[in-house]
Amino acid sequence: MEVPITQFRREIFSLVNQALDGAEVWVTHKGRRLKIVPEGKPVGRLSLITPLDVMVDPNFDVDDPAFKAKTLDEIVKEWESDWEKL
Repeated sequence: MEVPITQFRREIFSLVNQALDGAEVWVTHKGRRLKIVPEGKPVGRLSLITPLDVMVDPNFDVDDPAFKAKTLDEIVKEWESDWEKL
């Protein structure tokens, strides 16, 4: 695809996303052509997501029997309330 610089200015985000998805995007300006190419290997949109930092108490133990019992009780209560709705 080849577009003049004015169209590129209007549709910059769409055209850059197309280039990131693998399409060839050429921009013409003053009789010269520029090719928009992603740096490095192609990446999917999911890889662009910034991971969320989760803070967990370093002393937290998932295998703690009290934690497991409490969590299981909460799950059972939710199941029972869902079944009562049916």
